[in-house]
Amino acid sequence: MRYWLMKSEPDEFSIDDLVRAKGRTTPWFGVRNYQARNYMRDMKVGERAFFYHSSCPEPGIAGIVEVSRFAYPDATQFDPKSDYYDAKATRDAPRWDHVDVRLVEKTRLVSLPELRGEPALADMVILRRGNRLSITPVSGDEWKAIVRLAARMPPSA
Repeated sequence: MRYWLMKSEPDEFSIDDLVRAKGRTTPWFGVRNYQARNYMRDMKVGERAFFYHSSCPEPGIAGIVEVSRFAYPDATQFDPKSDYYDAKATRDAPRWDHVDVRLVEKTRLVSLPELRGEPALADMVILRRGNRLSITPVSGDEWKAIVRLAARMPPSA
């Protein structure tokens, strides 16, 4: 099984929004980077990802999701009223895909400083200088280290 990290801005869609969905799935829409799109095209149903809050006062991992549907065209690319509209995309030749995810669990927030302070995560893609991808692969060892971090009491507790 492969693992992933998927970023979302909490004012756009947060882990709490997914919690309120009560077991339903949601499309991971709006990805407009070719590498991140290609990662989604590689995702298999059942693979897991960390739900990462980004571009917010306290970024970090807020939960775990599971891919519940293979990649398919992101409908927002066709909607001129959408922030994610792409005039070059057509229904016959879509440019952007997304997957559906479902909540596995909400975790305590594992902050960016905590992630940076964990030696086992030194090579993690999300922590590399200049990385801005909204979806990145996570190694099995990185996955285990973060699951252990999430199970610990927060540093300020």
